[in-house]
Amino acid sequence: MTPVSSAVRACIAAAVLFAAAAAPVQRAAAAEVTVFAAASMKNAMDEIAAAWTAETGDKAVVALAGSSTLARQIEQGAPADVFVSANQGWMDRLQAAGLIDGESRVDLLRNAIVLIAHGKGAEGVEIGPGFDLAGRLGDGRLAMALVDAVPAGIYGKAALKSLGAWTAVQPKVAQADNVRAALALVATGEAPYGVVYRTDAAASDDVTVVGVFPPESHPPIVYPAATIKASDNPLKARFLAFLQGPAAREAFERQGFVVPE
Repeated sequence: MTPVSSAVRACIAAAVLFAAAAAPVQRAAAAEVTVFAAASMKNAMDEIAAAWTAETGDKAVVALAGSSTLARQIEQGAPADVFVSANQGWMDRLQAAGLIDGESRVDLLRNAIVLIAHGKGAEGVEIGPGFDLAGRLGDGRLAMALVDAVPAGIYGKAALKSLGAWTAVQPKVAQADNVRAALALVATGEAPYGVVYRTDAAASDDVTVVGVFPPESHPPIVYPAATIKASDNPLKARFLAFLQGPAAREAFERQGFVVPE
């Protein structure tokens, strides 16, 4: 065999190095974290998912629906990694069933419920004991999320009961699957009034907040968050921490949520 000269060997080495440098860089595929979040969080979660991807290169897949729907899906084995509920009750239920990592649970956000009217510049309403919401509705309907299942509806019903307005209003209630659907009924004019979260009202240019329900008229509106015990996704704890970080806090506050200190 003819010996290979040092010059040839140098050329071969240079060619190999050039080919390696020219080859396309193979990046690891982005990982995903699946987040089940209350429908009222849509705008904030859109921002937060984008910020997460920008910071980590990974993807947050956010499923939005009523908290009751999401909790039941988790009970049935839906592949969620993180759950954010719009009330304590549904998270309590999952924790009692051993379906969340109890030590991960945090009270992430607070909110308020408001009375909204269709259009801009609607007249304000004094919300207090004995206020005549049924009379203001006339033949119209009051849009609410499901009053016995979805947190926004549960809080709204509790407030109306506390203020003595529920009995007269109940026959006029148009129930929707979630709070965003209730908002849409008012935004499109299908219902003249609705009860939604303050944050939902801020998301539409086609409604006016005409009154805020007194905080003492309903249970505290707290959004707990936790990781799902059945998930083995290593990103779940990181994403839950991200929800408590500065980028998420800014997004939540822009949408009108109160972030506990």
